[in-house]
Amino acid sequence: MENRDVRQVTDSRVLAAMSHPLRRRLMDVLKVHGPATVGMLAERTGQAPANVSHHLKALAAAELVTEAPELARDRRERWWRLVSRGLRWSNADFDSDPAARAVADAATSLNLDRHVALARAWHAADDATHAAWADAPFSTDRWLHLTPEELDELGREVIDLLARWADRKVPDDGRERQPVFLFAYGIPAQP
Repeated sequence: MENRDVRQVTDSRVLAAMSHPLRRRLMDVLKVHGPATVGMLAERTGQAPANVSHHLKALAAAELVTEAPELARDRRERWWRLVSRGLRWSNADFDSDPAARAVADAATSLNLDRHVALARAWHAADDATHAAWADAPFSTDRWLHLTPEELDELGREVIDLLARWADRKVPDDGRERQPVFLFAYGIPAQP
């Protein structure tokens, strides 16, 4: 099952544009909370509006975000939204150009740093936050023996499972739902 809302990135300039911690965070805020104004994004990220505006322009130049004028209440108000809900790339697509490969490697590293930082932030949260979620948060790991084709199949199954939960209609049952970040890696490694 191919998700049409996931953009396959083959241009290193796009990876360079998103390979900045604040830009990555702005994209995450838009993914979780939907379209927003510069002021809303500044408030959610603790950044100055001018800084947020600068980084949104860089993301817009790479066609990662776009304006959403239909949401504005007047001509001065500017709303922004993601162009695609997800991005994917293969570092191998950039092998023919050493500079582009360096950008792809940096984007992959930033992505991993962001994932680990979110997990570390959870573990550093206060006791009341941990108590509110009880035993629901989890981590798991497994060592498997797979061929490249089997790993590809497993990856597609995991991605489809996460997409099913991400794309579901959220029940209107009065219960409060918080953003939950979940990530998984399936990589060849040695113990």
